[in-house]
Amino acid sequence: MILVSAFTEELDAATRAAIIEICVAAHQEEDFRNLFAYVSSGGWHFLAWSGEQLLSHALVTTRWLQPEGHQLLKTAYVDAVASLPAGQGRGFGSAVLRYLADQVAQDYDIACLETERTAFYERLGWERWRGPLAGRSDQGLIPTPEQSGIMILRLPQTPVIDLTTLLTIECQPGRIW
Repeated sequence: MILVSAFTEELDAATRAAIIEICVAAHQEEDFRNLFAYVSSGGWHFLAWSGEQLLSHALVTTRWLQPEGHQLLKTAYVDAVASLPAGQGRGFGSAVLRYLADQVAQDYDIACLETERTAFYERLGWERWRGPLAGRSDQGLIPTPEQSGIMILRLPQTPVIDLTTLLTIECQPGRIW
């Protein structure tokens, strides 16, 4: 297995197609076909390959978290985590996420993601946010009490934060978290 990273702008058409196919297959979600419309630039992709076969993928975009009582934190927001269904449970996704954590540690204050599979990420050092959550917009805070599965990964420059306080993130078109 070879681990590599590349920015969205560096990905060729074949690699983009492989990323889309692995995400659709892993999540059974056709909206992943729009991934490169949502992240046409500025994404940082982490990939596990075996020869020409893409085994696993994760995407980082820059977002801004703010735990209550702290300044904005430059956040490696992780999306599109997927492993080839036939290879799930074989450590490919874990390897990609460990590689990702190592690579983002110098450029980001914290990492964050949203998932239904919290136990998988907890094994890798991620922590579930237990406090209230909200989005920040020009109109103020938008509480998201129904939101669950928000997890953070502390990086070397992450300040001491209380996981039970309010956590906010900037709103994006079409989504908060």
